[in-house]
Amino acid sequence: MSAPVSHTAHDPLERERAHLSSSRSALRAMRADVESLDIKDVTANWVNAAVLQSQIEDRITALADLAHTPLFFGRLDYLHAPGADQAEGAEGEQFYIGRRHVHDADGDPMVIDWRAPVSQPFYRASKKQPMDVRLRRRFGYTGGELTAYEDEDLTDAAGDEQASRLLQSEIERPRVGPMRDIVATIQPEQDEIVRAGIGGSVCVQGAPGTGKTAVGLHRVAYLLYAHRERLARTGTLVIGPNRSFLQYIEQVLPALGELNVAQATVDDLVAHVEVRGTDTAAAARIKGDARMAEVLRRAVRSGVTMPVEPVVVVRGSRRWRVPAYEVEEMVRELLSRDIRYGAAREALPRRIAHAVLVRMEEAGEAPDDRVQDAVARNAAVKAAVKTIWPQVDPAKLVLRLLSEAEFLAEHAEGILDAEEQAEILWAKPARGVKSAKWSAADAVLVDEAADLVARTPSLGHVVLDEAQDLSPMQYRAVGRRCTTGSATILGDLAQGTTPWATSSWPEALTHLGKPEATVEELTMGFRVPREVIAYASRLLPTIAPGLAEATSVREAAGDFAVRAVEPSELDAAVLAACVSALTKEGSIGLIAADARIAALADVLTAAGLPFLSPGEETSADVRLTLVPATLAKGLEYDYVVLDEPSAVVSGEPDERTGLRRLYVALTRAVSGLTVVHAMPLPGQLG
Repeated sequence: MSAPVSHTAHDPLERERAHLSSSRSALRAMRADVESLDIKDVTANWVNAAVLQSQIEDRITALADLAHTPLFFGRLDYLHAPGADQAEGAEGEQFYIGRRHVHDADGDPMVIDWRAPVSQPFYRASKKQPMDVRLRRRFGYTGGELTAYEDEDLTDAAGDEQASRLLQSEIERPRVGPMRDIVATIQPEQDEIVRAGIGGSVCVQGAPGTGKTAVGLHRVAYLLYAHRERLARTGTLVIGPNRSFLQYIEQVLPALGELNVAQATVDDLVAHVEVRGTDTAAAARIKGDARMAEVLRRAVRSGVTMPVEPVVVVRGSRRWRVPAYEVEEMVRELLSRDIRYGAAREALPRRIAHAVLVRMEEAGEAPDDRVQDAVARNAAVKAAVKTIWPQVDPAKLVLRLLSEAEFLAEHAEGILDAEEQAEILWAKPARGVKSAKWSAADAVLVDEAADLVARTPSLGHVVLDEAQDLSPMQYRAVGRRCTTGSATILGDLAQGTTPWATSSWPEALTHLGKPEATVEELTMGFRVPREVIAYASRLLPTIAPGLAEATSVREAAGDFAVRAVEPSELDAAVLAACVSALTKEGSIGLIAADARIAALADVLTAAGLPFLSPGEETSADVRLTLVPATLAKGLEYDYVVLDEPSAVVSGEPDERTGLRRLYVALTRAVSGLTVVHAMPLPGQLG
């Protein structure tokens, strides 16, 4: 493998630059062709016209040429033409690999989409398994300008595999702004997950810096490429832990040309009621327990009563009587089928109507489907159904469960003990749904009840990031949104920072309804410096026993320092560390316990140091972000200043959760970490 090189005019680098220029011109022409489309004569009505116009606008946006985003980042020179009989010695072809497909005026490809099958060897080929590739070329860019290239000869099976300097440089490149795509740096083990089929679900256990979030997003992009029509009908969704995280990742898919992927938090999904209250950790844990699903199932069905009188339908001069015992058989049969409460309620009047039709036929009449529909809508039938199988309002039902001790005790018997029931009961019952101070866990219960009444629509594919933090009931809420589709579950057991964080992926996947999902583990870190990950990994025996320690492939150890100061000097030392970090290139995150954020904000303001909140986009003028420890998960900064680790730990309800929160904070750094503390460090850090 050669080192990155730069040449003068009329050399290979200039030829590659010429191809880049031609490709950009071709992309502009592709966009101009779409912009010139006239749809006035091809749409039947205004609805079709609006839909088609929206699709055209999306296509125009997808074909945008982003000046500072390389149009292609690699080249493959094949030994033979793909698909040709290699024994015939077919001449090899050359393909440029990029973020999207670009073709010339004749339709010939100038850049191949990274998701295409012919691009796969760019990520998977090696000297041991060259995949018919003669040469792999990587390109280096500076500010959007092609400045270097690097070749790897894959025909030399005896040669040693060497690390790519351009690849390493791209991985370690300072980060300013939101998360970017990793199409130029996808590794073989990541590529296997990205290209996994849509038919199955995949769970990725990934240590900090292993790229699990990027892998999940690129998997969405790949599935949309490979199964576009199917997912256009069924939809895709990315679920993140909070709004700051979603803002941080929101530019990845558009940069790959994918504009129609919805993003949400779990709270967004279950927003049936306004959340204005909070739970104790104990109450939240109980409400999030999977046992609550059975409590709710019992409560939803509790209103069903057996008939005590016959149903009498009057049609003209005839009276048709369905005895109570026969209606009871219908009700019991519907209950035994365990179908949705609302669907069963809709089925009951048709069952009663069918019984009436049987009697009509026995009397010599010849009723048809219209007669059955009319009987099902008969006032007597509707009145009977209203009494036997009353409507259920999910929010009102949960309100009653949490407000009435007797109602809760009746349906939680044998499931929750008396102490647990007392813990989740509201101290002051609300007067109604709108005035109730619902908690986030309550909203999930309402969502469960709503699904028991009417089926929740399912999507084609769901990506769930930071999944380790979900409660069993939250897993169920996500799972019912992909019952007929697949899922990509991303997380790290060591970063579980809720009291109800999952202890194992098989358990979590069972609650999600995807017990058959394949669990893949990523332990090779690409972003976190090796000294930093080694320091943070001292916490693993306590917070996640048995979990494999991450390793870092980065050549640079990174800047790393732990500084002990006197309590009176803490604020000044933190400020000095931030000022020092700002002398370097890239983004800076000042992470601290939530209780310390206000004081540190005052320190930064007094020093005239501008700063951002998590999720706000960094710029050349403002590169410092003040990050509460509870919002740090999933975010990355080139340099991190961590304030008072012991305060981060003590800010959580228990030590294990606190140490996990600290593990998250320690592993947000890409190039350097400075820990500043006045209190003794947690003993687990040695």
